[in-house]
Amino acid sequence: MNLEQEQELQDYLKIAKGIAWDTCHKIYILLDDAQMEEMDGYGYDPLISADTTTPEGMFDTVWRWYEDSCSLKFISAVKTTPGGDSEFYDIVPQFD
Repeated sequence: MNLEQEQELQDYLKIAKGIAWDTCHKIYILLDDAQMEEMDGYGYDPLISADTTTPEGMFDTVWRWYEDSCSLKFISAVKTTPGGDSEFYDIVPQFD
């Protein structure tokens, strides 16, 4: 992760509702309650709510997950569109 990506991650974490990891390579910064519910429905564990930690705590966790991920790893922010779809924003693209 370069400095620009680190800053972008920190900016997203300031407004995030939570973070999720599939314990392999998919790391998501969840930007709304609908995404928290969706990831819970998918069975993501760990799924950490912003209500239980700080942006700094989430950053440390995401960094640890990223270090522990397999080679296909990526970090994306995701929000729900007005139409109910998921919209993804690459922070650290796959194979970066």
